[in-house]
Amino acid sequence: MSYRRIVIKLGTSVLTAGTPYINRPRLIELVRQCARLHQEGAEIILVSSGAMAAGKEQMGFPDLPPSVPAKQMLSAVGQPRLIGLYQNYFDIYGIPAAQMLLTREDLQGRRRFLNARLTLAALLEHRVIPIVNENDTVTAEEIRVGDNDNLSAMVAMLAQADLLILLTDQPGLFTADPRTDPDARLITEVKQIDDRILSGAGDSGTGLGTGGMTTKLQAAETATRGGATVVIAAGDEPDALLRLARGETLGTRFLPRASAPESRKRWLLAGYTPSGHVVADEGAVRALQQRGSSLLPIGIAGVIGDFQRGDTIGVFTAAGREIARGLVRYPASDVRRIARNHSDDIETILGYTYGPTVIHRNDMILL
Repeated sequence: MSYRRIVIKLGTSVLTAGTPYINRPRLIELVRQCARLHQEGAEIILVSSGAMAAGKEQMGFPDLPPSVPAKQMLSAVGQPRLIGLYQNYFDIYGIPAAQMLLTREDLQGRRRFLNARLTLAALLEHRVIPIVNENDTVTAEEIRVGDNDNLSAMVAMLAQADLLILLTDQPGLFTADPRTDPDARLITEVKQIDDRILSGAGDSGTGLGTGGMTTKLQAAETATRGGATVVIAAGDEPDALLRLARGETLGTRFLPRASAPESRKRWLLAGYTPSGHVVADEGAVRALQQRGSSLLPIGIAGVIGDFQRGDTIGVFTAAGREIARGLVRYPASDVRRIARNHSDDIETILGYTYGPTVIHRNDMILL
């Protein structure tokens, strides 16, 4: 398998197969492919549209005004119905699935970002397939992502995914709109999204979803800058997910603009909080530099200044040399309390725990 961690975005047009209903055979087929990848060791995250379509179906397709409250009501009705279908179908393969609702605030605020990332990591660690959607039922317009294409790109960044697959009702990105231009040609590979690429984008064609090719290009730009490969492909292509996960040429492939570690490093360095840092003892310094370990409380010799959970802080030696930066999982006041103690004692000392590490190696960049 070419990719280990894969985010798959399923559009409404894919799930309905062009009808007003959630197409059960299509959904079962997509779940089968996800289960196959899961059984082969891949970590799968689904970003699923279709809540409003499921809500309309459940309510008998009522004639409602195109207002935000009406859309939120349909989402509230349809979301548990859609998740129930996913859970029932994944149960066939003995794979647990979980609902994860996010907003733009969850993905842009550093502390909420860390909380969401920890939740996602825990689900994947326990081999649960997260099914992500925007929290449409309560989200105000100003904090909405607005479409699941861009949400999937943000989730790919959140999860540090290797591959983002955007399944749609089109075979990929064309040189022009294939519905109106018979000379339109499929673009198989994109190294950089420029004006020529953007000119081939069109609007959503089904009327059921909120995204079109333009939002998919926005998503591709975001995810490739985060180090992920992005593919736009047709959801009705036989075994599309299996073939794409193995690196087969299908649809339109967008190459990553930077490696994931390089992108991660820029993100961490940009969020640096100079108001506080921790001092690591000699053993912790060796563990970080030579073994790529996480920073544990037992290895912290001191805490300087102040910082909050989710801040990017520096890790210094006793001689005052900065050796690393990373996202800290506990505020400075609590790090002072657990410093020089074993990880098993964190909950006893604090009355809670966010895990055994003060800075996890996946959230750390060595300098």
